[in-house]
Amino acid sequence: MEQFALFIAVSLWAAGFLILPRLRRRCTSTPANTAADVSVIIPARNEARNLPVLLNSLTSQPTKVREIIVVDDGSTDNTAGVAREHGARVLSSQPLPDGWRGKTWACYQGAQAATGNVLLFLDADTWFEPGGLARTLGAYKGGAFSVGPYHAVQKPYESLSLFFNLNMTVGTVPDGLFGQSMLVERTAYRRVGGHKAVKNRILENSFLAGHFREAGIPASSVSGKGTFCFRMYPNGLAELAAGWTKGFAAGAGQTPRVVLLITVAWMIGLMLSPIGLLATGHWTAWGITYLACALQVGWFGRQVGSFHWLSALFYPVPLIFFFVLFAWSSARSGKQVKWKGREIRAD
Repeated sequence: MEQFALFIAVSLWAAGFLILPRLRRRCTSTPANTAADVSVIIPARNEARNLPVLLNSLTSQPTKVREIIVVDDGSTDNTAGVAREHGARVLSSQPLPDGWRGKTWACYQGAQAATGNVLLFLDADTWFEPGGLARTLGAYKGGAFSVGPYHAVQKPYESLSLFFNLNMTVGTVPDGLFGQSMLVERTAYRRVGGHKAVKNRILENSFLAGHFREAGIPASSVSGKGTFCFRMYPNGLAELAAGWTKGFAAGAGQTPRVVLLITVAWMIGLMLSPIGLLATGHWTAWGITYLACALQVGWFGRQVGSFHWLSALFYPVPLIFFFVLFAWSSARSGKQVKWKGREIRAD
């Protein structure tokens, strides 16, 4: 029985390598031009702390965009002032209509005001690496395109996002759209109704990808290592838990069925190793299997974020956190949750 369990654990570990190509798909080309007819649109609610990093990364790029628009979504801090100080055009969001999310409403207004032929929507807590904008534009082949940000981990608790980041990337690349960025032709955006088509969604870009495909418009994505970064939920564990809870289960529902099954099987296999080690005390066979799992998790994790090697060595901790929070997200789906001072219905 133990040998059979060990065989299953090793088999599921090996199956994990089937998802690796999705983690390693990145921007590979750079355009020759140094100017782009791109309107950058940044929805921002109380983002005075994050905006300087993003705006400085944009203005320091060799490739220059047509305009940068920050849509101030009812901020109570100095979001608008900071945006203006860094050269952005600021729009004050109109009152939130019934049935809309704050972010989708801000993005929609920004798109209406933009003058570029290509729209680049960015979350305020992201930033480009040097030359990252050129690499992004070089990889863009029309339609809708998204770069999944590389997680710049700074505090130990942020390592709990490890399996969320892995699942987000595996479930999105290559045919989905990440929530943190979207590059799209204005005509394609208008053709599907823009953010109005997903006005009540938390994971708006994930659902927009389906609308684009239905309209015959290609949607594609890559992971952002070396190109595009973010720091997720820097204000503590409570923010991290609330952020992942509000819509992650719904996002998993957008993952291709086969990919979802492989990923779930792989994570179950990861749990079998520590369970087998503790249950049998056979350190040789199960210890080697555990070490192989830890090395694999470390390798995979480095594709999506700057996770410390200790995160991989003690991977059952973030993995159990993932399972617990995913179950909680599923239970909260369709119910009211609080996010950025607003009561919203979770996807």
